[in-house]
Amino acid sequence: MASPRLVPFVFLLLIVGCSARALYPLPSRRNDRNRQPLQTFRAYNIAHRGSNGEIPEETTAAYLRAIEEGADFIETDILASKDGVLICFHDVVLDQTTDVSNHTEFAIRKRTYEVQGTNITGFFPVDFTLRELKMLRVKQRYAFRDQQYNGKFSIITFEEFIKIALGAPRVVGIYPEIKNPVFINQRVKWPGGKKFEDVFVDTLKKYGYEGTYLSKQWMKQPAFIQSFAPTSLTYVSKLTNLPKIFLIDDTTMPTQDTNQSYWEITSDKYLDYIREYVVGIGPWKDTIIPVSFNYMRTPTDLVARAHARNLQVHPYTFRNEYSYLHFNFSQDPYNEYAYWINEVGVDGLFTDFTGSLHHYQQWTSPLSVGEEDAYSLLDKIVAMITKFRHP
Repeated sequence: MASPRLVPFVFLLLIVGCSARALYPLPSRRNDRNRQPLQTFRAYNIAHRGSNGEIPEETTAAYLRAIEEGADFIETDILASKDGVLICFHDVVLDQTTDVSNHTEFAIRKRTYEVQGTNITGFFPVDFTLRELKMLRVKQRYAFRDQQYNGKFSIITFEEFIKIALGAPRVVGIYPEIKNPVFINQRVKWPGGKKFEDVFVDTLKKYGYEGTYLSKQWMKQPAFIQSFAPTSLTYVSKLTNLPKIFLIDDTTMPTQDTNQSYWEITSDKYLDYIREYVVGIGPWKDTIIPVSFNYMRTPTDLVARAHARNLQVHPYTFRNEYSYLHFNFSQDPYNEYAYWINEVGVDGLFTDFTGSLHHYQQWTSPLSVGEEDAYSLLDKIVAMITKFRHP
């Protein structure tokens, strides 16, 4: 008869085995035990443009805050400057999230370009050198968020972004997007006929990012490559074996490079095709579950169909504010996280509030003490079991 002292440990192992999210294999131990590995036993906490609910997006401070708050991955959008330097910036124009309008010396730079079939007027990063972009200061996108950090931080480069992740006290993944590749390739030229995508992958390789999903090399420096442009994803698949995520826009938005409709790219036929190039999809969450009068309606079967093809699902974007929380959740972001993780079963979440998602997962996860502590606990369990077997 088993010793009653073993019962709690068996119960613990059963809890771990019954986690709401299907368990991925735990990463192997690192030689550096002081640097905690990436967790792989629960949905990924993806810091959307950093912790931008608190600090202006895509800045060093926003990424450092996200890491401090427990992000698994820090996410960024990659564009290019006039002189071909890759930068972290979301919008195709500088107007909304920088102080460019205050710089009278740049007043003549305002242009009108066609982007994805629409004429857009503003100050475009592709018309500024990196030195000029560094003169600008970033500001909070939304007026209802904290404004105290406006004007304090500059635009950063892709390489600076990578160094933030590599300098973290634990393993933190990166999640860069190939942003507006059609437009960038039209406006920026690199030596030797290289494309935007080539320079993007070259930068990742320069810093040692490589390896298939969950491989030993990938676990050391985790990265997902994301894009709304399927041709960019198929192209970079020839350049790197890093895992890729196909982003899916609203139902009214065609793909920027192939002009395919939402319905076509979410069909079974297309998912069968794109799965050869990507490990997952990143849809806007309101297309997974349609919304009417701020209430979520009947869920679609997109998540189930993606999972049936072994594709992960990382929906965007989760935000704490009243205006973004559907009435189904009683204005409680934790209720929203609980629903998407436990009921819908997504594999990662893009969030503006990294700390909120991390707190929810810490409080509800059976391994909330963290993987390093989990390893230590399992070591103790094995030692105690061995003791009972060999008195």
